[in-house]
This record gives sequence, structure tokens and C-alpha cells, in this order.
Amino acid sequence: MNVIGRNNVKVLGQGQTPMIFAHGFGCNQNMWRKVVPAFAEDHQIILFDHVGAGGSDTASYNRAKYNSLQGYANDVIEICEQLDLEQAIFVGHSVSAMIGALAANKRPELFSKLIMIGPSPCYMDDGDYRGGFSREAIQELLRSLESNFEGWSKTMAPVIMGRPDDVALAEELVVSFCTTRPEIAKHFAQVTFTSDNRADLAKVSVSSLILQCANDVIAPEFVGEYVHRQIKSSSYQLMKAQGHCPHLSAPEETIHKIKMFLADKLARAV
Repeated sequence: MNVIGRNNVKVLGQGQTPMIFAHGFGCNQNMWRKVVPAFAEDHQIILFDHVGAGGSDTASYNRAKYNSLQGYANDVIEICEQLDLEQAIFVGHSVSAMIGALAANKRPELFSKLIMIGPSPCYMDDGDYRGGFSREAIQELLRSLESNFEGWSKTMAPVIMGRPDDVALAEELVVSFCTTRPEIAKHFAQVTFTSDNRADLAKVSVSSLILQCANDVIAPEFVGEYVHRQIKSSSYQLMKAQGHCPHLSAPEETIHKIKMFLADKLARAV
């Protein structure tokens, strides 16, 4: 199957400048529905699903290829090539923030800007580096996911969303998790939570925005600050939004921050 069918690629919008939206673990392209309309008039919008998620072709899943985040980054590059995209704006949530960084490092001419929502290059604490989770905590998380994926989804979705006042948001995330093929989701989780892409951050040459939420248990503030320090040409914005999914829980603030960045009205690292 070609890349368009494989990744369930959708192209919409009225503008010329390409803007790619990449979802996080357990999610799909529908998660961008509250943000995309604000950019559709001025941009060519590209939505897609990682293989195994949403409407992607799960038969195309290759465990060896997707045994590292670079496999997903290569898919992003193939989408750009298939659509003849250059100088695209890449918006990546959670693990897709790092997938975008890997794609930009390999093919920098394809991207003009990276917008990283809740990024983490390494979830595990390591010496002086704080990722937010001990090795034991990551192992326990993966064991729980492996033994009872549905139960894990129902437990973790409210924690990830970080909005106890809005049960519907957590329920949507549970449904999204549970519509992903469990064997693929388990492997993607293992790859996501055990990857270490810290060394790749310094190689990012594309102008970047780090959007950091308050009280994000998956990618805490100190992780976002670390990403900002490592990417020289980056801006850092601590949002009022709570949790790990501001494009769902605080779309207006998310849109505003992205538009400010695209208008070059945010300070960058020195």
C-alpha cells in the first residue's frame, strides 16, 4: 500500500504553506479537530495516523521497522515526499514531537518549523537527568499495559489528560486507546517510554517551539525546559493549560501560542 493509504493521510485547507499535525501515543488525527480549523484558511493541512492507529493500514505494521522512533520519522519523510512538501510546519504532540525532530534532523530542508507539544527525549531518570520516571516505574507501567491494556487505559487516561473536572476528555482518550490494536499499542509504548533521544536535540537546526503544560505528569516542566536548553533555536512557553493534551483541553490557548510563534512574536533561546 502507498504511503497515503498506509497512514490514512488527509489533505485540506486553503493555503499554500504546509502544516503537518502528528498525534501522540494511543491517539489519532481526530485529536486535532479543535485546532486545525484555526489554521486551515492560511495553510495546507496534512493529517495522518501512525501505523496501527486510527484509520491507518495495520497490515503495514512491521515490528522491526517500528522498533525505534526513526521508523515513524521515516514515515513522516515519506509523506512529505509523496505530497511534494517542502518547508513544512510540523506540529507534534508528545512522542510525535521527537518523531518530528528526528525527521527534521534527517531531512531539514523539508521543514521550516517544529512545534513540540509536551515533548520528552527520555522518560527515564538517568544520573543528573530527570525524565520524570524511574526505571522501575517505567517497567511497572509497561508490565501493567501488557497484562491489562484496557484497564491500563482506563486508569491512565485521566492522569494523562490532567483535567479531573472534565470527565468527557478522559473518556475520549480511553476510547482512542482502546481502538488501537493492543499488540501494536504495547510495542509503541515500549519504544516510546524506553527511547533516549537526548543526543538528537542538539542536532535540531529548525526553529522550534516547546509548548509545556502545567502539571503534566508525562512530560513535566523540567523536561520541557531541558528540551529548550538543548535546542538552540527554540522558544519555550509554559501554558496555563493543565495535563498533557492542551490541543483537546485548551485549544484556544494552544492556537494562540502557535500563531504567536508563527508570527515570530516569541523570544528564542540565546
